[in-house]
This record gives sequence, structure tokens and C-alpha cells, in this order.
Amino acid sequence: MDRLDNTIRPYAWGSPTAIPQLLGTEPTGEPQAEMWMGAHPGAPSRTGRGTLAEVIDADPEKELGPAAVGRFGPRLPFLLKLLAAGAPLSLQVHPDLTQAREGYADEERRGIPADAPHRNYRDANHKPELICALTEFDGLCGFRAPLEAAALLDDLGVDSLKPYVDLLHAHPEDAALREVLTAILTADPEEMTRTVEEAAAACTRLGGAYAPYADIAHHYPGDPGVIAAMLLNHVRLQPGEALYLGAGVPHAYLNGLGVEIMANSDNVLRCGLTPKHVDVPELLRIVRFHAADPGVLRPEAAPDGEEVYETPIDEFRLSRYVLAEAGGPRDLTRATPQILLCTAGAVRAGEHELTPGRSVFVPAGEKAEVSGSGTLFRATVVV
Repeated sequence: MDRLDNTIRPYAWGSPTAIPQLLGTEPTGEPQAEMWMGAHPGAPSRTGRGTLAEVIDADPEKELGPAAVGRFGPRLPFLLKLLAAGAPLSLQVHPDLTQAREGYADEERRGIPADAPHRNYRDANHKPELICALTEFDGLCGFRAPLEAAALLDDLGVDSLKPYVDLLHAHPEDAALREVLTAILTADPEEMTRTVEEAAAACTRLGGAYAPYADIAHHYPGDPGVIAAMLLNHVRLQPGEALYLGAGVPHAYLNGLGVEIMANSDNVLRCGLTPKHVDVPELLRIVRFHAADPGVLRPEAAPDGEEVYETPIDEFRLSRYVLAEAGGPRDLTRATPQILLCTAGAVRAGEHELTPGRSVFVPAGEKAEVSGSGTLFRATVVV
């Protein structure tokens, strides 16, 4: 197995302290938003044999196993991250696989440069993802019931929100949500800025359930995404709890440290809370206007102490082990590729000593014995 040397991405929304605190390093004073573990071309992990992308490219069947190559092609189909949000991320959705393929082909056909700021589809893959909290973690996930959203907006006492409140009482519910989100994103910018300012002041005054939206408005003053965010479920995860974000589900992470895993894709359509491009027609084509409980996941027990976060897709499978010295070594050998990440304590993986934030790549079929006392996350695939 290979010890991974991973890149930390300094996105502006990142916490300056959460990842350094986990790693036991000194903060730089700059935001440290994500640490990437995998073979994504944007920031592949480094090993003693070259980047992980180079290692896999040299012999995909040896590193990934024939079953994974046959199912997903000669590439690692997931990206594992530590994600540390110190401020809200953009409100966004991801396409399903068919939408991604069609959207990518269309933009390629129209000759939109790959790095163009108005490009929606960077690749032809979907991007389901899972976030597992390491600390208390706040996020937005999926639509509230329209009547709940109407009550939340109505209690702000902002006159310019009344038309949205009325729309949210209409039927059917999916059409009501679509009409309101469309109206928010296509409103006159100056009028919307005033509405958001009034709503933000009311959120600050009311506190309680409104506190998350006051904080969002602090970071994104005047952004229509502040009002759109109030259509969504607010979720506070406790350590060990997780959220699965499937295609078309609007979401945003607000604050906290977590382990995130996703299919290897950069396809994001933004709804707000961002200075970046918002393609309203394409966004409305992708969003699934369905009100539902966000569905907090808790790990399910599997043999040998493994705790699995069950999801409906095969590009990734995330689980964890809470190890104790008294339990002796565990054999984690699999016929699929793995990344093992320590998040607490001290774990020995093969010849490597892992402390929090340290990780290894285990090629398919390679012996993977772990021991020690700590928490170890395992990322792999389902074939």
C-alpha cells in the first residue's frame, strides 16, 4: 500500500483552523477548505511511485482490479476529501448520469471552452456525494414542505416576500416550489437585494431557527440564494451522522468538518450564494422539485466491526472502523481499490503509522491489515 501525500485546497469558504487542528499542524492564517485523496486530475494524491493518477494509469487492472476496471473503466471512480467549511458553500445541484452526458456533449458540440466560467458540464459523469460529520456539521439539504417554507418566510414580516408565500400555498407542491425558485432567481436584482436585506435583518432579530439564514446573509449580502436557502431543510449533523446528496437535490454545506466522498466529477449547477455563473434555465431543468425529509444516515453494522454508510450508487462505498488495541488486528483486504483515512487516535495500516488526517491507498487484492486504537474510514467501490 502507498502512503498518500494530499493537496489542501484553499477555497475562500474554508476554515483556517479545522484541518490543521485535525492534522496537528500550525494554521497558516489562510483558509484550508478541502484535502483531496484520490486520482482526480485537478490535484491527484502523491505516492512514492508518482501521483496516484500516474500509478493507476501505468497498470489499471493491477491497481484497481479487473472487476472495477470492467465496471467503471481504468480510473478510480471516487474522490475522498476532508471538507472544512468555515462559511457557507454555494447552493447547488448535480445532474444525473444521463443529464451529465447530454449536457457535456452539447457544450462540447457548441465549442464552449473547458475552462469557460459559464460552462456547466466539465465532464460526462454524475456527482452523487456523501458527507459524514466529524464535528457538529450544519447544512441545507432538499426542499422543505412548501407550507413549512411559507410559514418561515411569512413570519419574517417582509412585504416583498408575500407573493412567494402565496405561491407556496398553491398545488401541486412540486409546481409551487418550481414557481417560487424561478421567481427568486429571475427577480429584478435591485428589488431582490432590498428584499434580502430586509429578510436578513429580520432573521438576525428573530434568531433561533432563523440564525443560519442570518449567517448566510452575512456572508452573501443581497444574494437571492439567501431566500432560496429558506426553501430547504436545515440539518445539523452530529459526529458520525451523514447525508447522501443524489442528483437534482439542492444543497449547501454551512459549517463544520467532515469526510466527503463523491463520484469523480466536477459537474455543479449553482442556485446562489456565489459570485459564479448561475444558469437558471439549465438549473431548473436539473432540480428535482420534491419536498422530503433530508434523510440523516447513521452507519449500519457489518461483519468484523465495519460500520457502513449505505447509499444507492456503486462508484463509492464509505464505511468506518472504531478500533481498539484489545480487539487485535483486522484484515481489510478487498478485491477492489481502497483509501484508508485515519480521523482519530493512531492506526497501523500495513507498514504505515496513521495519525489523524493521514491516509493510504491500497491496490485491489493487496493485503490490508490494520490495528491500533482510533477511527479509520474506508473508501472503496461496489462491483
